[in-house]
Amino acid sequence: MSVQQYLIFNLRLQVLIKVFEHLKPEFLKINPNHTIPTIDDNGFILWESRPIMTYLWNQYSTNDSLYPNDPKKRAEVEKMLHFDIGTLYKSIAEYILPMLLRGAPPDQEKEKVMRQKAKILDNILQKQPYVAGQNLSLADLSILAGITFPEVIDYDLVEFSNIQLWIKKMKVELPYYEEFITQPIEDFKTTKANK
Repeated sequence: MSVQQYLIFNLRLQVLIKVFEHLKPEFLKINPNHTIPTIDDNGFILWESRPIMTYLWNQYSTNDSLYPNDPKKRAEVEKMLHFDIGTLYKSIAEYILPMLLRGAPPDQEKEKVMRQKAKILDNILQKQPYVAGQNLSLADLSILAGITFPEVIDYDLVEFSNIQLWIKKMKVELPYYEEFITQPIEDFKTTKANK
């Protein structure tokens, strides 16, 4: 598995993890915050997917293709990673998770916020081929995992044409898209339907 594949896999652990496994005592020993994903890299414990991504890239990659060394290019990647966790994915999770986990009815106000944040991404992708510029980056991998998450409840963002074109491009460019994006979504849907 390449570093890039491992990074996508770690992002998808949020979907694949068994319910409440992250609350077990053995997990809490390594991560008292009980967040997913968490890694143990030869005794170095780290949680939160975006720091895990950057750490793994810095630690094991032999090039700077997904996480550039150039300070300005890296700052663009960092900006989009922060936009993802603090704005885009946050709005997606706040809308989707109550319905998914508690069976809550759709919250129109949260949906509106999610769509506003998706529109920001759509506008960014109108001006450039990838979320952080002209090249594929860790930010694309992170945002891809989040922006496809609504599919677990068959919710689509079809009217955001630039996002849709970018997702289609990711399906072509990432040979493991099916394995690490599509299949976990389908597996989660099946698991949820069987409960």
